Amino acid sequence: MRFRRKVRSPAVLSHEFVIQNHADTAYSLVMSLLMGVVIKGPDKYAIMFVAVQYNVTYTTDDNSEQFHFYDYGPKDIATVVFYMLVAINLHAVIQEYILDKINRCLHLSKPKHSKFNESGQLVFFYLFSFVWGASILNTEEFMMIPTSLWRDYPHSRMLFQVKFFYVCQIAYWFHAVLELYFQKIQKEDIPRQLCYICLYIAHISGAYILNLHRLGLILMVPHYLVELIFHASRLVYLSDENNQKGFTIWALLFVMVRLLTLTLSVLTFGFGLARVENPEFSIADGNFNVLPVRIGCLGAVCLTQAWMMWKFIKFQLKKWREHVKNQIPRKKINNTKNKRTKGTKQRNKANFVNGAAKLGGEAPPRIRRSKPL
Repeated sequence: MRFRRKVRSPAVLSHEFVIQNHADTAYSLVMSLLMGVVIKGPDKYAIMFVAVQYNVTYTTDDNSEQFHFYDYGPKDIATVVFYMLVAINLHAVIQEYILDKINRCLHLSKPKHSKFNESGQLVFFYLFSFVWGASILNTEEFMMIPTSLWRDYPHSRMLFQVKFFYVCQIAYWFHAVLELYFQKIQKEDIPRQLCYICLYIAHISGAYILNLHRLGLILMVPHYLVELIFHASRLVYLSDENNQKGFTIWALLFVMVRLLTLTLSVLTFGFGLARVENPEFSIADGNFNVLPVRIGCLGAVCLTQAWMMWKFIKFQLKKWREHVKNQIPRKKINNTKNKRTKGTKQRNKANFVNGAAKLGGEAPPRIRRSKPL
């Protein structure tokens, strides 16, 4: 009688143990922090992780109305850590209950499996962020008034939904760095993913710290729409390689959004903020409108857009070369078919001699002459 071999569980705090149980660990930390908010004593520390910090309240002269705004500070790091743990839990739920089930039906190879998981996670994030960011722009008036991007700078006071949006964005992209380890991403894919993750963290954190959240929000929403179309098209392409219509729409919108980003950046840093330049660099007031900062921000945006356009052109050239390579064998096959048909026609014509058809290119059968009696 055979006994089944027991699968050994990995050692505690080993790499396999951390990877297998990272979602449960993050979930337990989230629940412990939420319970800490209820319990008296540790609530003053737990609230720093869960709630958005640095609330500033303004009242009118007659005390009839109050306005609540938010600033930023070092305590935001704790809030980012908490929502980073929440993002790890959501990532695990989407992976287990949606993407893994679809992967079992598609039976993809390992490289395609990795790309499918990456695009699947990003589609959910980009869709959620685009809808959320578009709703904020819909309620704010600076979307329709370009001068509001630099008027009354510094914009050190944020509404709750704007600050919470930025906190969640920064938390998600920091969580994406950890997921490179948790998801066992292939070594050749890590530099590519780490590159765009670091660019997101640098640009979003820069807009948040430098009080450029209005410009950052306007640039993020159309960019997320383009990325949503790209990754949705890639999901469709991985399931059906003949369907590539989404990439055409993505290519058109990609170029338009790059031009929009450059135009708004040059308009804001080169013309708008230059007119209301601050003579000194003031961290206390949150006013960073000095020439070196503006040149650095504009240079970072322009270099990033140029790099993205370079990658885009390389991608399009690669697709074009693959299309040409696929067309060349088809032409050869068609030419060989045409040659064969021409050859057979010529043989058939040659086989007709003196009105008698030759069979298989052979000589016609002899006609027997009758012997004289």
